[in-house]
Amino acid sequence: MSAATTTPVPSAPSGEAVLSVRDLSVSFRGHDRTVHAVDGLSYDVAPGEVLAVVGESGCGKSVTSMAVMGLLPPTAHVTGSVRLAGRELVGLSEKRLARLRGQEMAMIFQEPMTSLNPVLTVGRQIGEVLRKHQGLGRREARERAIELLTLVGIPAPAKRVDEYPHQLSGGMRQRVMIAIAVACDPAVLIADEPTTALDVTVQAGILDVLRNLRERLGTAIVLITHDLGVVADTADRVLVMYAGRAVEQAEVAELYGRPAHPYTRGLLGAVLRPGLRGTDGRARLNEIPGMVPGLDAQPDACTFAPRCALADDTCAGARPALRLIDGAHRLACHHPAQAGPQIPEGAAR
Repeated sequence: MSAATTTPVPSAPSGEAVLSVRDLSVSFRGHDRTVHAVDGLSYDVAPGEVLAVVGESGCGKSVTSMAVMGLLPPTAHVTGSVRLAGRELVGLSEKRLARLRGQEMAMIFQEPMTSLNPVLTVGRQIGEVLRKHQGLGRREARERAIELLTLVGIPAPAKRVDEYPHQLSGGMRQRVMIAIAVACDPAVLIADEPTTALDVTVQAGILDVLRNLRERLGTAIVLITHDLGVVADTADRVLVMYAGRAVEQAEVAELYGRPAHPYTRGLLGAVLRPGLRGTDGRARLNEIPGMVPGLDAQPDACTFAPRCALADDTCAGARPALRLIDGAHRLACHHPAQAGPQIPEGAAR
C-alpha cells in the first residue's frame, strides 16, 4: 500500500454526486440517557452507482437511511449535511420533504407486509404516488401501475393490480414496494434490507430487479444489508459501519480482495464456506469476539478496540480518522498495515 494521506470526505468515484452526506450524526434523547446512533458519517453516491452499507445489527445503517429521508421521530437530533443534487435536506420542513419523497428520492422498507396498507389494492397504493406527484387521473394511474408491476417482474400484472397485499407472496409484495418506490423515477433509491427473509431464488429475482432499474433508469442505489453475498453480487462500492461510524470504504473487488480493517476481516471471516470446520469437526463459523459497545457515548477512541487483537494504547486514546490508504480505499484504523483476520480461539484455522 502507498503511504496513507488524510482525506476528509469519501467521494463518489466519478462525476458529481447525486447524494452527498457530510458529518451526519444522529442521537436520541431519552429520560435518563442519550443514544448516539450515528457519529460523523460521510459518503457520496454517484448517479447510477450502487453503494452498499454493511455492518452488524445496531451499527446505524437503517438510522442513517431514515435520517437521509427525513423520517426520524421528533426525539432524534440530527446534525451535519445531506444534499440531494445540491439541495440541503437537513432542516428542511416536513412539507418540502414530502414533495421530494417518492419523486426525487424513495425508500424500500425492510418488511413489505407492515409497510403496505392491507385494506387497499396494490394498484391503488402505487397510483397514490403517481396521482400525488405527477397529477395523473385514476385511469392513467392504474395503467401506469400495471406498467410498473411489469417492470418489476410481477406476472399477470393486469390481475395483480387489483389484488390486496395478503393475496401476494412475500417476494411479490417486495416487488410491489419497489414499484411504489420507483414510480416517479427517483434519482436516489434507498433499499433497506430488501431481501431479508426471502428464499434464495426470490432473493436473486429482487436483486435482478434492482440491477435492471439501475441500468434502465440510472438510479443511484444505497443498499443496506448484512448479507455479504448480496453485496458482492450487486454493489459497486462498500461502506462498512461499526457502532455508528464508518470504518472502511472501498470498491467491492478491493474490499473483498484486500480488507484492511480488523472488523471488515471479521465480517468476511464469519461467512460460512465449504470445508470450514471447528475443533469438534462440525461446520463452524468464525466469530468476532466480544460484544458491540453501547451507544450512550461516542469515545475519542477506536470503538472496535475492545474486540480487536491488534488494539494498543493508541487505539484506546485517539479516534482514527477515515483516511485514504490506497486509490479509493479509505480506512479508519491505527494499524492498517498490520490488520489481519479476526480468528477467535478454538475456531477453524
